[in-house]
Parts: sequence; structure tokens; C-alpha cells
Amino acid sequence: MGVMLSFLAKGILMALPQQKFREVVFQLLYSSDFVENEAADVIPFLMHQLKITKKALFLAQERVKLIQAKEKELDALIGATAVSYSFERITRVEKNILRLAIYELEHDSSIPKKVVISEAIRIARKFATPEGSAFVNAILDVIVNGESEVVEEHAAALTV
Repeated sequence: MGVMLSFLAKGILMALPQQKFREVVFQLLYSSDFVENEAADVIPFLMHQLKITKKALFLAQERVKLIQAKEKELDALIGATAVSYSFERITRVEKNILRLAIYELEHDSSIPKKVVISEAIRIARKFATPEGSAFVNAILDVIVNGESEVVEEHAAALTV
């Protein structure tokens, strides 16, 4: 079953660019903060709005489930990294971008770290504020490189 899903995923993701797939996963993660489970009537809406196939949406939902299964671990890492910035003050958009990126960094070795970071910044620029994209960049830099001063600088800038 795992091999079949992996084979199916590779075929679908070839048809759906990785950037688009990440955006779909992010949007599903974000929407799950407001609606606990996607009802059957939401699926056609998402397919139409995001212009993706049912198979691509299924794979995105599977990735969301994997990320949500690690949510406590991911949130703890975000909270520990953003030492000068309360976890509760981080916007839902930024939290979900960080969850997706950190999941990819920690659990998907097939994606280079630089790609994960640049994609997270791109998604943040598209869906968050300019300050939010800088914050996402700072958190991911700390996680990858251990530069805690960078997060403190960006957190201070956000509190002004």
C-alpha cells in the first residue's frame, strides 16, 4: 500500500508543481484551524478554487494528516526557537507555514533545506505580511543554522 501511494504520489506531483502542492497543503492546514474536518461538500469547492484534481487534493490531505500528527512537536520547536516572541502571538498563517516547512526539514530528506526555506518564504510573502516572511525566515534560519540572535532581532521589530 505504501509503495502504491508513493508511486501514485510521484505521478500526481509530476502533474502538479511542487510549489502549487505546498500552497495547497498550507491552505488545508490553515483552513483546518477553523474547520475541524473537511465535509464532503468542501472538497469540490477546494478542487474548483485551487484548480486541482481530486487525487492531488487527496495527497495534500494525506500530507496535512502527517503534519498534524506531529503538530505538538512542531509547535514546541517553533515556541522554543522564537524565544523573544510568544507562541500565542504568532499568526495562524505564519504558524502553518512554519509547521509545513519544519515538517519538511525534519521528515522529508528528499527536499534540500535551502528549497524548504525559500519555499516557506515565498508562501509567507504570498499569504502573510512582509514582516511575517522575515519572521518565518528567521525561525527557519535558527532551526537550520542555530542563529538565535536573528529571531530576537525580528521579534523585536514585530513588537514595535
